[in-house]
Amino acid sequence: MNSIDELTGTHKPTPAERAELGKSLREQAPRSAQADWTPSAERDDPVAIIEGQNRDRVQELIPIRRRRMLASPFAFYRATAGVMAGDLSATTSTGLYAQLSGDAHVSNFGMFASPERNLVFDLNDFDETLPGPWEWDLKRLAASVTIAAQDRGFPAEAAQRATIAAGLGYQEAMADFASRPVLENWYAHLSVADIAQLATKKRRKSITKASDKARSRTSQQALKKYATEIDGKLRIRSQPPLVRPLRDLTAISPEEIRSGLTSSLASYRSSLTPDIAHLLAEYSLADVALKVVGVGSVGTLCLISLWFGRDNDDPLFLQVKQANASALAEYLPPSPFDQPGERVVQGQRMIQAVSDIFLGWSEPAVAKRAYYWRQFRDWKGSVRLDKIGPTELGSYAKVCGWTLAHAHARSSDPIAISAYLGSGSVYPRSLAAFGAAYAEQNALDYQEYQSAVKTDHLEVAPVESA
Repeated sequence: MNSIDELTGTHKPTPAERAELGKSLREQAPRSAQADWTPSAERDDPVAIIEGQNRDRVQELIPIRRRRMLASPFAFYRATAGVMAGDLSATTSTGLYAQLSGDAHVSNFGMFASPERNLVFDLNDFDETLPGPWEWDLKRLAASVTIAAQDRGFPAEAAQRATIAAGLGYQEAMADFASRPVLENWYAHLSVADIAQLATKKRRKSITKASDKARSRTSQQALKKYATEIDGKLRIRSQPPLVRPLRDLTAISPEEIRSGLTSSLASYRSSLTPDIAHLLAEYSLADVALKVVGVGSVGTLCLISLWFGRDNDDPLFLQVKQANASALAEYLPPSPFDQPGERVVQGQRMIQAVSDIFLGWSEPAVAKRAYYWRQFRDWKGSVRLDKIGPTELGSYAKVCGWTLAHAHARSSDPIAISAYLGSGSVYPRSLAAFGAAYAEQNALDYQEYQSAVKTDHLEVAPVESA
């Protein structure tokens, strides 16, 4: 051991040693075994898991959650991170950990603005983030690609090709990251302009259109959509049941939320860097509303807050979202962060290439819940999976694979993971086989959920208008 090793008390493995480790893991976790999915006889009841999650949520919103989950097998899949975590805990794993997204399905990737005002593409949901086996994220992505293809009515061959593309995107990107300097990996990111360069001429037009739409999604645009004048002041407009200002709440105490927000806001400010805290101090809070978001998140307390800076032409919308324990927590070691809001924010900062400057957390306050804060609209956009074609889905899946590999390369050992994956088609094809098998499981779970809702007469909200 040299003097530096003695000083730090560590010996850092060489790249060759890390590569050898990765290859050796094929013995305990054969790449072909990553295709396996067979539910055990002791598998937990998926309906019980899903309905169990509803107990700590806003009860009047649960019928909306059920309606959204019943829309399709893919919509159902979006709310099953907890179900799948239990399933993945019994699958083949190398034992290499990364900071997981925890819910890396294809609809949890998208566009948003970097602090430098560039449009970037990255993971955009971190509610379930925890350190865990890197394979879990990739298998969640793979199954989602297969289910999305089935949802669009694509042939099995097209679904397989798209899922293989996700695996190839991850494998090729990880090989690239394994060869790069550490700092270069950390700075790497995928801009929408980069994606456009890889696309066909026809596809570039749709990317440009989506980019333009994303850039239009700002606080100014949100003000036009969500605000109205009340007694001479701009306030959030009531649009029940999806948007309800505090002044309209009955089942949930508006005073409890309002008083809790005061202490929550002070705590949130302390989680920001001093410069951003100073920036936020330039704005004054004008109104707060309860807003229903997503599929899996429906029922958690999510608020949007309207702020004004210089005048009414200078709005800022911040989202205040409840943070619970990760759905993966039952199957993984404890988070290094006891507070759920901090867990989400610190996990996001670890694996997202660039993050919102207003991203922060607050200590439990509003209804004794923990929260994290971020901008509500800041050039946010996503791919319309209901409009995508087979070839486009494969291209998109490959980009998602690259993005996920980058997240894991930032938080784990890209050399060891890449050495384990190799350069052939063994792993991508195993991943596609897993995706197909788990898509069948998801279809069965979806049918079981439909039956349970009907048999147990569970309340379901009416279909929402477009």
